[in-house]
Amino acid sequence: MAAPILVIAADDDWPTDRVVTELQRHGAEVFRMDTADFPQRLSLAGRIDQEAAWTGGLSTEHRAVDLVRVGAVYYRSPGAFRFPDGLSGPEERFAASQARAGLGGILSSLAADVAHPGSDWWEPVRGTPRHVLVERWFEPGGGGWQAVDGPADEEGWAGAVYADRTLVTKVGATHADRADPERVVTGHPTSSSTAPGLVVSMLRHGRLMPGHRLLDLATGSGYSAALACHRLGDDRLVTTLDVDPYLTRAAAERLDRISRHPVVVTADGTGELPGIFDRIVSMVSVPRIPASWLAALAPGGRLVTTITGTGLIITADKTEDGGARGRVEWDRAAFMATRTGDAYPPPLNELFASSSEEDGETSVSPFPVLDVMRAWEVWSTLTLLAPGIEHRTGTGPGGSRMAWMLHPDGSWARATTHPGDHTATVHQGGPRRLYDLLDGVRWRWIEEGELPVYGAEVTVTPEGVTTLARGGWTAVL
Repeated sequence: MAAPILVIAADDDWPTDRVVTELQRHGAEVFRMDTADFPQRLSLAGRIDQEAAWTGGLSTEHRAVDLVRVGAVYYRSPGAFRFPDGLSGPEERFAASQARAGLGGILSSLAADVAHPGSDWWEPVRGTPRHVLVERWFEPGGGGWQAVDGPADEEGWAGAVYADRTLVTKVGATHADRADPERVVTGHPTSSSTAPGLVVSMLRHGRLMPGHRLLDLATGSGYSAALACHRLGDDRLVTTLDVDPYLTRAAAERLDRISRHPVVVTADGTGELPGIFDRIVSMVSVPRIPASWLAALAPGGRLVTTITGTGLIITADKTEDGGARGRVEWDRAAFMATRTGDAYPPPLNELFASSSEEDGETSVSPFPVLDVMRAWEVWSTLTLLAPGIEHRTGTGPGGSRMAWMLHPDGSWARATTHPGDHTATVHQGGPRRLYDLLDGVRWRWIEEGELPVYGAEVTVTPEGVTTLARGGWTAVL
């Protein structure tokens, strides 16, 4: 029997009516539903377990469908959830949040699983229960981060882990597994379970094929290693490495629960690597390609990584001289940087405090304040010019937009754009004029319509010296 098709759309959506008519004309089994009917006329019975991401069914007064049997999903503008009359505002908001977590979480997982059944990664994603690997994580709140216990709220757990989102699992030296949910943890994230879509994208760039020996750099929750084991068909081909002994120990234990047994190594990913590999895929960023990666890459092997402080994905194939050649991919990603201890160096708070008070050199930029880290091309280009800049944004008096640029060498810049203005007042000091560098990048962006970082050719020497080049522009890392 053919797998049923789940159609999610408003009851009065006429384009969907035509789609359903055509599907049924061709003999397809269709289960149509509108989220507006949940929970009064549409019921969901679903659960997650150790064996599968979801099980259960959807039912109305007259029909039902087993979610495990669903083979495809058609989704088009369903209605909003409707609840019984008489609910107070807080009650209705709570009901809506529960509906999104329950029905919305399961359907989001289902659609992600079945949307591309021809993909090499469809079965690995569908067959990997992410909730087993991520039981606890952090959410921002209370002026810092607060731990969330998944098993204590199974609906919220499913909604979080089966959405395509990154979940922070460690802040500073504190892992969510060991955090008190009642306490606020302060600091910067130091580990996470990366969004499944991004994990698959990085693994796709690796061009994995059965028989390849893979080094998965930055074990994290173990999710990327689990997908790779499934894809390669032999767990012994996958080595996953992380500098954090708790992460590797916890990941190994949870991978064992889902019957995945890659080689798990605790080591510095920028040092000597534990073997020879056909593929090295890094879910942690590096300032340049480490020479140790090239030494561990088999002839004709391929590496995939991102450059610290940028949104640049580099793919490169090993060359006969022991180096590598490739390009900066056109899509983008940013990962946490490699580290050697429990946490990253502390932020530049003292420099931030002094730069907020000092006048330094004053000038006017022809451009309004920019949130640099949201402008991927600008951010990436600026980092290549001056690696290590810390960016901060804020709101000043009268609703003015403010931005700070801070560097470990003592350079700083502060810019303000007042409401209605299209320029910025700039104060800067220290050995370098960081804002002048930013304005130079923005001028090039305007004059040429793009920046040359994406699509650049990449050449790596056997010593790890990495050169990016495109259209007469070059940068050496």
